[in-house]
Amino acid sequence: MKRKENRLFALLVKNYLLFTLVLLFLAGGVYWLWDRQFEQTLALADWDALLSDQALEQERYDALAKYLKGSTDGFAVLDENGAELYRAGAVPTTLTAGELACVSRYNSDEFVDAFPEANGGEVRYRVLRTRVREDGATEITGDMALDADFRVLSGEIVPGKTAYAPREFAILSGTYPARSTLYRYDFETGGGPRTLLICIGPLNEEALAGVSRSGWMVWLAALPLYAGALDFFIWRLARRLRPPLEKLRTALDAQARGQRVEVGDCGGVQELQRVGRSLDELSARLAESEREREQMDRERQQMIANISHDLKTPVTVIAGYVDALADGKIPPEEQGRYLAAIRSRTEALTGLINAFHEYSKVDHPQFSLQRREMDLCEYLREYLAGQYDAIELAGFALEVSIPEEPCPCSLDPFQMGRALDNLVGNALRYNRLGTVLTVRLELRPGEALLTLADNGEGIPPDRAAAIFDPFVVGSDARSGGGSGLGLSITRRLVELHGGTITLDNHPGQGAAFLIRLPLPQ
Repeated sequence: MKRKENRLFALLVKNYLLFTLVLLFLAGGVYWLWDRQFEQTLALADWDALLSDQALEQERYDALAKYLKGSTDGFAVLDENGAELYRAGAVPTTLTAGELACVSRYNSDEFVDAFPEANGGEVRYRVLRTRVREDGATEITGDMALDADFRVLSGEIVPGKTAYAPREFAILSGTYPARSTLYRYDFETGGGPRTLLICIGPLNEEALAGVSRSGWMVWLAALPLYAGALDFFIWRLARRLRPPLEKLRTALDAQARGQRVEVGDCGGVQELQRVGRSLDELSARLAESEREREQMDRERQQMIANISHDLKTPVTVIAGYVDALADGKIPPEEQGRYLAAIRSRTEALTGLINAFHEYSKVDHPQFSLQRREMDLCEYLREYLAGQYDAIELAGFALEVSIPEEPCPCSLDPFQMGRALDNLVGNALRYNRLGTVLTVRLELRPGEALLTLADNGEGIPPDRAAAIFDPFVVGSDARSGGGSGLGLSITRRLVELHGGTITLDNHPGQGAAFLIRLPLPQ
């Protein structure tokens, strides 16, 4: 049997390596062919290589013309006075000093954007210089306003410049030269400072379309080889694995019909024999699952008994008070107190019924959330703002720590609010006045950790382990005014959001509920 297991391993490794190598070979070959054709067709200039070439500093400019592969690209070398020393390719005529100062630097983290803006019917222009920070964010480092004649009204982009010629403004706005982009690069040579004026022309759209069409033809040519490798891989595996798998499928079909089937030795390699034994274990576990279902039925019966116990007390009190009022045994001056007691018991009864209804609803298999994309940080701020008055009137303090940056998350705002209501309500119900409630949100890779904590009495250790079970309350059983279903509902709602909730309990020092919610990657 061990030899068969080795054969299976060797079969999988050989076929997997063969299939992977073929795919890598095909992908590499096709990409190489397409890349070569792309470079030859578009002929993009390699400006980084040109700038790093020693010939630039040695003033051997003729040796740099080799980097110009496209007919629409070009460059010119200027001395410190702006006089042209060398020109190659398509580049505008010599620029004035003012025009050259308006050209953006090559590989700079700043860029200039110019655009018209309305100002009470007058024509004005706005010029912004923006820098890209290392974290990817942008910040404005220069802001300038121009009138219709390009005179500076406020701000500054080029130091000391109070007016711009039309072509200077066109360079700032990127409209000169037409369909091309100008950059400058300052460098030093033995003859003094120099400026390299770079003109990057537009891509040849017809050539780009041709490369795309030919690229599809190259990729399509690899499909027959891919299909052949895939067929070979499938045939090799099917020849070895199909017979024992058919036996296992037959056993599974019998199991689906509710028949207890002992698979035993299904033949084939040792791994598949282990699957057969696993099916036998699964059949035994299904029988155990049936016994657990019966146990759950008994637990449901106990739940009904607990519900009956919770409903019986207020109903009995209401019935007694109503009978006393109906029989005229209550003096008129005492009737208001009895009616108030009846109303109090009715409200308690309504709360118990609502809690049980909510618990049964969220525990139903067909219950679903109405989720939408929203900012978790902003949602928490709005929720706590709505709860602030109730917390303050109850004599509690609130401390909040929520990040400033947005946190996109998929939430059902109403159902998540219900879960948070249960946690906040429990904290207010079971703690003394002056307790500090702390709400903290931490953003971690792939998840958000929401902590709701207090510095109150904590939860008795004998109840902490089962605090999320139905009908378990945080104080003496059934005497704190709660139904014992709130935390069960909260856990279910958090789990429906794909998250988890746990308790960090410190008796005598407080308790913290930790909610972990998944975040999009």
